[in-house]
Amino acid sequence: MAIHINARRCSAAIVATFALMTAAMSNAAAGDTITVGKSVATAWPFTPIDVGVELGFFREHGFDKVEIVSFGGDAKLQQGLLTKDIDFGLASGPGMAFSAKGGGGISIAAYLLAPRNLGIAVPEDSTMTVADFKGKKLAVSTPGSLTYWLVQRLSDKMGWGVDGITPVALEAPQARFAALQTHQVDGIVNSTELTFSLQQKDRVKEIYNFADLVPKFITDVVVARKELVADNPEMVRRFAAAWLETTEYMHTHKDKTVEITARVLNHSTELMARIYDWEMPEFSHTDRFDPEAVALLKQSFIDTKVLDRTPADSELFTEAFLPKSK
Repeated sequence: MAIHINARRCSAAIVATFALMTAAMSNAAAGDTITVGKSVATAWPFTPIDVGVELGFFREHGFDKVEIVSFGGDAKLQQGLLTKDIDFGLASGPGMAFSAKGGGGISIAAYLLAPRNLGIAVPEDSTMTVADFKGKKLAVSTPGSLTYWLVQRLSDKMGWGVDGITPVALEAPQARFAALQTHQVDGIVNSTELTFSLQQKDRVKEIYNFADLVPKFITDVVVARKELVADNPEMVRRFAAAWLETTEYMHTHKDKTVEITARVLNHSTELMARIYDWEMPEFSHTDRFDPEAVALLKQSFIDTKVLDRTPADSELFTEAFLPKSK
């Protein structure tokens, strides 16, 4: 009898062990579910996440489900990181200052370099040039934003001091265009997507592109939640790899990229092809943080009074999750 009992116990133990092994294998095979936030919904430079998810790059790196959400700017995206509503974010380079102010994320990839996606637009029939903007008003997004700082820097470069052009903060692009139409402002700082779209309707034209002002810059970054960086670095490394593979694919596959992004942003493929040709060259092939560009960003934090001190690199970003330099 004792032999039979031991046999049953042995058999039960084997079954239990097999069940645990099966569960462990199942859990290992199951991919991660993550949420990725865009600081704004309509910006073309944030569409690589849509491209990478649709084409399976993120699934190949173990992300079975990627939920994509949008916010009304960098500040709200940072709140999403603090409240753990998102795991990764796509934000502006100047938004890196939030990390030094106790924000919930830290940048892990610098992927959009000079701001070719931002320029000054005026009415189609206007004869104004940049040299005519002394004492004039330019509509920007928000106080202390990238667009606000670019206007100040342009004014200073023109020899008028940082206050030679008046930035008028009007958050929504529609509000900026309405202010231009009603002559409340003399020009608007616009995204390439919106300017090109309005150009097709003969409503505005771009007279200046900010890539000419700051050719060494970091316009957009990938941000990871600080808890993930500390507690799950392997996941962060996989995300960074999937992101870089996606953008490298986009560099060499224009037609497919245009097809997906046109659908995501609800624009024509003709418009998306033009935007692709204009903006894709500024996508990094390494996602590394150029020291000269970082130094300029730090200066922008002081200029806009977002920070009252110069932060250390480690407060803003990490390159620990990028491929080793060749």
